[in-house]
Amino acid sequence: MAPTSRRSFLRGSAAAVAGLALGPRRLSGGERVSAQRQPNIVFVFPDQFRRQALGFMGEDPVLTPNLDRLAAQGTTFTRACSTRPLCSPARAMMLTGTYPQTNGVVTNCYQASAPYGVELGQSDRCLSDVLHDAGYATGYIGKWHLEAPHEPYVEPPRQWDGNVWDEFTPPERRHGFEFWYSYGAFDNHLHPHYWTTDAARDELVTVDEWSPRHEANVAIEFIRNRGPARPFALWVSMNPPHPPYNQTPAEYVEPYADATPEELLNRPTVDLSLDTEATRLARRSAKGYFGAVTGVDDQVGRILRCLDEEGLAEETIFVFASDHGDMMGSHDRQGKVAWYEESFAVPFIMRWPGRIPAGRHDDLLLSLADVMPSLLSLAGLGDRTPDAVEGTDHSDIMLGRDGPRPESALYLDIPVAARHMGARGVRKQRHTFVMRRSPDGEEHVVLHDNEEDPYQMRNVAGENPGLVADLRAESERWLRELDDPWLSDEQT
Repeated sequence: MAPTSRRSFLRGSAAAVAGLALGPRRLSGGERVSAQRQPNIVFVFPDQFRRQALGFMGEDPVLTPNLDRLAAQGTTFTRACSTRPLCSPARAMMLTGTYPQTNGVVTNCYQASAPYGVELGQSDRCLSDVLHDAGYATGYIGKWHLEAPHEPYVEPPRQWDGNVWDEFTPPERRHGFEFWYSYGAFDNHLHPHYWTTDAARDELVTVDEWSPRHEANVAIEFIRNRGPARPFALWVSMNPPHPPYNQTPAEYVEPYADATPEELLNRPTVDLSLDTEATRLARRSAKGYFGAVTGVDDQVGRILRCLDEEGLAEETIFVFASDHGDMMGSHDRQGKVAWYEESFAVPFIMRWPGRIPAGRHDDLLLSLADVMPSLLSLAGLGDRTPDAVEGTDHSDIMLGRDGPRPESALYLDIPVAARHMGARGVRKQRHTFVMRRSPDGEEHVVLHDNEEDPYQMRNVAGENPGLVADLRAESERWLRELDDPWLSDEQT
């Protein structure tokens, strides 16, 4: 199908943004927001964007001038943790404020996991539901990946692994998002497709444009055509730098054209002398990955400029985050899921001029389940946080005040068909601890000292039995609170 027209977009946008002005209601956290108007929220989260790929962090040799500027204006949380470093579980945590054991999204939503009921529940109370019910004009643009595919499958039916990944999300399952320009999971970045707000399941719109650029265009249209009566909350979920890495526009790859793989993949955890599947893919992928990072940065800059031009910067909470990172050959691995920092550590930058102080927090273990309660409180809606929420409200710390800092963040790897298997553990300020079960039931323990060994190249579990015992106990406290089947299996 042809790209959507501006007229068609405006028709959908008007339906999404127009509405009644905010009616009278009691606000919580009154000292945090104006009594006349609550802050807008713009939440941009590309897929598979690792924390190390932020230029100002000084790790990957990557160009991100707009994100560098955003970090200088806002606050960076350098200990933000993915918890379950995989697309669907991470998204479900951000929206529901609950962990995978509770919301059921323990792995990606796709054909193979559909028989196990892996998808965001219609009855789950999400951040967007609360914002919508509080009077926000809500919009979602880009990758959703929280819907289980069902027959008859949408076209194109199958992806790289022979499974169906994409699926239409009907209006009743959009959790309060009024404006909808989204898809389930589809990895053709140069020819993306979308379902618009009023589209039926067989009415996909295909676009001949790099998906982050196109989604930034739609986001800018949404912001410019907002209704004046209500604050808005807009989620922009870009797929790159998720693979395929060879679908990055040449203009963004060009700055890296003269760099060698060794210069780009400069972490000591990457051994390109190895001839393995992971290192071969990393060699082929580095320029495309970092090019996509720079391209995403460019689109973030465009959205930020739009907020400036519309005079909205000071009344908008802007968040840049990601669902997980990318190993890119580190520890002879590619992709995500691992407990290593390249996979587990995600960018998290917040800007709210005059309210959120500029700076950085290096000591807050911020989990993705903490996003929902924290944003609700920042918006003055803390008293509407659902009872089911398991994440922690860190809004006081975000506003520059004192607040409790968790002692650990949870790490999870939960196989859908054997949920007592996989891996569990915790990330502490200094240490990363992981328990892994092999198919034969044998357990393997990993302990990294992230101060002495910041690249996590040594497993020091055998040298620290007392610390291992303490961290095992701390991990099990988390698992007991979440009724994790890992412990029930140990007790049988």
